[in-house]
Amino acid sequence: MKQIPKHVNEDGVDRRGFLKCMAWAGTGVVWTFAGGVPVSRLFGAATHHTDQSSFSFVQISDSHIGFDKPANVDVTATLQAAIDKINALHTEPDLILHTGDLSHLSKPAEFDTLDQVLKSVRQKQIFYVPGEHDVSLDNGRQFLDRYGKGTKGSGWQSFDHKGVHFVGLVNVMNFKPGGLGVLGAEQLEWLEEDLKARTSSTPVVVFAHIPLWAAYPEWGWATEDSSQALSYLKRFGSVTVLNGHIHQIMQKVEGNVTFHTAMSTAFPQPVAGTAPSAGPIKVPSDQLRSVLGITNVNFVAGNNHLAVVDATLAGTPAEDVSTILRQAAAALPSAPQSQKNQQGTPQSTTSGQTVQAS
Repeated sequence: MKQIPKHVNEDGVDRRGFLKCMAWAGTGVVWTFAGGVPVSRLFGAATHHTDQSSFSFVQISDSHIGFDKPANVDVTATLQAAIDKINALHTEPDLILHTGDLSHLSKPAEFDTLDQVLKSVRQKQIFYVPGEHDVSLDNGRQFLDRYGKGTKGSGWQSFDHKGVHFVGLVNVMNFKPGGLGVLGAEQLEWLEEDLKARTSSTPVVVFAHIPLWAAYPEWGWATEDSSQALSYLKRFGSVTVLNGHIHQIMQKVEGNVTFHTAMSTAFPQPVAGTAPSAGPIKVPSDQLRSVLGITNVNFVAGNNHLAVVDATLAGTPAEDVSTILRQAAAALPSAPQSQKNQQGTPQSTTSGQTVQAS
């Protein structure tokens, strides 16, 4: 296991609370503990579940179908590459979570293309939450018509699978560029009632588009009323929160809550604080699939912790992503001088005990 440096990085972001790393998935190897003994497996390696209640699922995020700028002129092809990677897994996942920004401009043709690509995935049980790009034209009406059947309000939902309680939250309505995500009073009230029916020993997976923790508020990578939602989750022994939006891996553990953001299948964004603002960033074409990817999550019954492992579309180590993104940001004309001086230095953007794994 990699050791987490306990210091505040130059970006000055304050990370509060007692944090620790549960799983470092940067090398494509996932570590978890069973009976106090650490075990590992490579992404895509065969998983032998000894209990029928054990299972895996996959998170994909930020497909941005319709985007065609230099950062990736063929996002449909890279989404298909992600689907091919899922189909090639030795153990078929029980379900897939898509954490938003299915489309780039919420146009009907973009959703049509996404649907066509997803027809090739073997696992047909897919659950969605919207990103801000999915609700930009019609306040999410088309998204709900296509992907929101059985959901509440603007698309929030919950379901149970093999003893794990899944909760999909929506924090992108009334979104303003650069602003924070918002859950809103109605959804928070629903969440409180939904969780009351579950015992504290129930593993919980929460998925939403914008991070439910302060990943980098200066760029809008946070949700302003997430603290109330998280207060309802404190009594549970195992909580995993999966987000997208920032197009790169960041993770932390606070108490019994593990936070993890996923790579995009479309284009990367800069590492927090290394560019003037968030947004698509171009990397050399031969490195594009090394900064895009998917997330595989394994649940072992009796252990009650979910092991999270990320994989790039190129099959290269996910720990190399940060270096590639930093080099790309350093090449920007307006990149901070300190970043230009460090462009060849691999490092994790660690603030407190928060880990930037990409």
